[in-house]
Amino acid sequence: MRTTKDFPRKQSSWEPATVLMVLAASLVLGFVFASTVGAAGKYRTLHRFRSGEAGSRPFSTLLFDSMGNLYGTGTGGNRKFCWGQGCGVVFELIPDGNGGWRKQVIYSFNGEDGFGPNPGLVFDSVGDLYGTTVFGGAFGGGAVFELTPQGDGSWKEKVLHSFLNRDGYLPDAGVILDSSGNLYGTTGAGGDLSYCTGYGCGVVFELTPKAGGGWTESVLHEFTGASDGDDPQASLIFDQSGNLYSTTSEGGAYGNGTVFELTRRSGGGWREIVLHSFNASDGSYPDTGLILDSTGNLYGATAYGGAYDAGTAFEITRDEAGRWKEKLLHIFNGIPNGPLVFDVGGSLYGTTYAGGGDGCGTVFRLQPNASGGWEETVLHSFTGHPGCHPFSGLTIARSGNLYGTTFGDGKTTFGSVFEISP
Repeated sequence: MRTTKDFPRKQSSWEPATVLMVLAASLVLGFVFASTVGAAGKYRTLHRFRSGEAGSRPFSTLLFDSMGNLYGTGTGGNRKFCWGQGCGVVFELIPDGNGGWRKQVIYSFNGEDGFGPNPGLVFDSVGDLYGTTVFGGAFGGGAVFELTPQGDGSWKEKVLHSFLNRDGYLPDAGVILDSSGNLYGTTGAGGDLSYCTGYGCGVVFELTPKAGGGWTESVLHEFTGASDGDDPQASLIFDQSGNLYSTTSEGGAYGNGTVFELTRRSGGGWREIVLHSFNASDGSYPDTGLILDSTGNLYGATAYGGAYDAGTAFEITRDEAGRWKEKLLHIFNGIPNGPLVFDVGGSLYGTTYAGGGDGCGTVFRLQPNASGGWEETVLHSFTGHPGCHPFSGLTIARSGNLYGTTFGDGKTTFGSVFEISP
């Protein structure tokens, strides 16, 4: 199996060097930026990971099944694989009926079947799980996998596709499903290798199941690193018409990333349209993904840019003439992570990796006000014990409670799963 050294490029968000740099930067941010004042939510730790525990250091946005169990991914795993680091796992948290939760590992990767599972898991209609790994697979450039539950309670993994350069490389986000069972996703590199210093600027891909078994991959768009964007690191979303939307973390008119749309051409294929290019003052490095409201407006966050160069929240709306316009909703001082999520009342929730009283990050709410603006409330400020540095978005339950994970500081905390009642 090839290693990441065979494919040098911009570092993925999963790579240890990048994680350590962000951890160091967050310690500085904790002193530089003041915490936003707000009413705290009721916080509860559902599981605290130990050093080296399978599932520790989770990046994962969590996923509920129909029974109320939670699923996520973590970087820690069986240390006999992946140079003694462990290749990562998919884990499940099961309510024990007494207010507690029991963790079990449903699959542990070994490198050849994937290395570094990404945050985005998705269920199909029969209960199979799908996701991606940023590394590993047959060629070391990442993989798309399926996990199928077995009668004895175990899960069987199957690699649906392994990436190698022209068809994509380093999928930094999970996949989504359409109504026909096709999978769609992005890779941060690969595609046309004449761009982005010979490593490709990333692709949007589709995986289609074959009638006799197996899957066929199709590249829907190859990025060029210029006006159309570079390094897509977020998942895709569909609108009601079947158009695809997401972001590129770099590229665009000003090099600070884009929001893009892919629409089907009448004669076949897909057409990419850049809806917005970030200019640093309104945001930079939008790697968290997008969500849609009921009227078709797009919402998202950037990791950097804005007045403090620590991220923004934005809305993109389309006017009657079909033109898209961006509006800043909030300027952060703590690096937002993961996609935003709506509650039934129209408020937005998310996490920041840094900021807060101890620089360990926050859980926040953005509420629309009567004057047309948005007000931020910090529901929880992490202190490091037991949670520090939420690296992904939130999942909202029917009850309105919020669920998420923290990555930990790698010294005293190694990740946690938490619940907040706003």
